[in-house]
Amino acid sequence: MDPLFFLFGSAFVIGLSGAMMPGPVLTATVAETLRQGFRAGPLIVFGHAVLELAVLTAVVAGLGTLLRRPTVLAPLGVAGGTLLIVMGAHTAWRARKAADETRAMTAGVGAPAPAAWRGPMAAGVVLSLANPYWLLWWCTIGLHYAALALRQGPVGLGVFYAGHIASDLAWYSAVAAAVAAGRRVFPPAVHRALLTACGLALVALGAWFLGDGAGRFPSVFHGAAAAP
Repeated sequence: MDPLFFLFGSAFVIGLSGAMMPGPVLTATVAETLRQGFRAGPLIVFGHAVLELAVLTAVVAGLGTLLRRPTVLAPLGVAGGTLLIVMGAHTAWRARKAADETRAMTAGVGAPAPAAWRGPMAAGVVLSLANPYWLLWWCTIGLHYAALALRQGPVGLGVFYAGHIASDLAWYSAVAAAVAAGRRVFPPAVHRALLTACGLALVALGAWFLGDGAGRFPSVFHGAAAAP
């Protein structure tokens, strides 16, 4: 398989599995769409995308060399793979409940809460920074993925970023369109099936990450033994 195609596709699946789970960004998307219409969904994603672009810029600016070292890649791979497996299992396990929660939220049940930010773009930035799982994701899965992408140079990093953001844009635009039109995003059965499939894909990717990271430990130990 072409490495760039794998980067884009796997980044899209990982991003989609996280986007489809109910959380603060979904709540903000529903609330802001009820206020401002469809455009709120893409604007929230744009705010989130700007923040993640800043992280990748930091990778290019200084972290890139560090991320190529086996002593960094090995633990990141193991930690990121483990987290992906846990996330995947949790996503598949909660698929039914998550689909029901999303159905209720996108139906506009209840009045939207007062906005705690100035506009949808600011919401995308604030909610990402306030989410501890976002930081955990970038410290493990995100950094390891960035290291893998850097094997293909700056183009690989751009493809990874494009796949990751495309999943958020696709999902939250669909949510905003459904809320604005007063419809459900997906029938619950379809939503459950998609979440289950994404969860199983995360488990498989996590196992690959875990194996990739664990396979680098011999070179780490070899390098330590060779050091004076």
